[in-house]
Amino acid sequence: MKVTDFDYPLDESLIAQTPILKRDESRLMILGRKTGEISHKKFYDVIDYLNPGDALVLNDTKVIPARLIGEKEETKAVIEVLLLKDKGEDIWTTLAKPAKRIKLGTIVSFGNGELKAECVKVLEDGIREFKLIYNGILMEILDKLGMMPLPPYIHKKLDDKNLYQTVYAKNIGSAAAPTAGLHFTNELLDKIRAKGIKVLFITLHVGLGTFRPVMVEDIKDHEMHSEYYSMTKEVADELNKVRESGNKIIAVGTTSTRTLETIMAKYNEFRECAGNTNIFIYPGYEFKAIDGLITNFHLPKSTLVMLVSAFSKKEYIINAYMEAQKEKYRFFSFGDAMLII
Repeated sequence: MKVTDFDYPLDESLIAQTPILKRDESRLMILGRKTGEISHKKFYDVIDYLNPGDALVLNDTKVIPARLIGEKEETKAVIEVLLLKDKGEDIWTTLAKPAKRIKLGTIVSFGNGELKAECVKVLEDGIREFKLIYNGILMEILDKLGMMPLPPYIHKKLDDKNLYQTVYAKNIGSAAAPTAGLHFTNELLDKIRAKGIKVLFITLHVGLGTFRPVMVEDIKDHEMHSEYYSMTKEVADELNKVRESGNKIIAVGTTSTRTLETIMAKYNEFRECAGNTNIFIYPGYEFKAIDGLITNFHLPKSTLVMLVSAFSKKEYIINAYMEAQKEKYRFFSFGDAMLII
């Protein structure tokens, strides 16, 4: 399979630059997984497609203000650093640019030296490992100096950092939001629970694996970067009960999907666990964990389009994306949603 198989023409004026005011009033396309049939709803109508005993699985990761602009101590050259993954002992995997200016031992200073980063490892594709040097609590310093790591196709400044967090974000560690979850409000989640649907949380810290572009011609040659995930015993037990009872598991977002599929592939059941996953899902993959998927409209040629194409059918997905453009849906991170079921 070629990357170009997952391309589609996009009207760039439909790329959402800001989130809508009332999260659950975004639009929702319903796509028949096996039929390709399409209908148009509002996001709050999602409850009508969930039945008592079903499980809705959400990713409770919290985005850190991971984008830092600083300068090299020696030359004062401007350097941008995106924190991707905490490796422990204040060492972070990052995406740095311009990467060619960052050699082993390079020190980048942020703010008035409140935070410094020393390059301790040089990797390919602009990836660098930095040792962070600071006094105090890192997250407080990042709140002060860092910016939300919005995708490059969003050109408007975000006035409120919380607009790029889900209402249930809890576990700090992501370099990007699990954007399918941005449509939920606490009120909608309460209504879903009141209908007898289990609302369950897993964690996957979104890193380079989720949003890195595919640079190879044949998708089978693409390697995903690993991302940290975890599931509690309580959630695992609930999910196993749902499966045993014949009810449906609906994943909110590709990150929840990848976590659930990783665990099921490894253990053939859900269980308490944590680890790193580099699972890459594309057509031909046999799903073992989920029965439905809530997701946004994704970039052409991305691993995310490949995942949703695997869950349904590539032709159905591309047709749905064309229909969405005719109907003026909003695309990408702050855009509208799709339920594939």
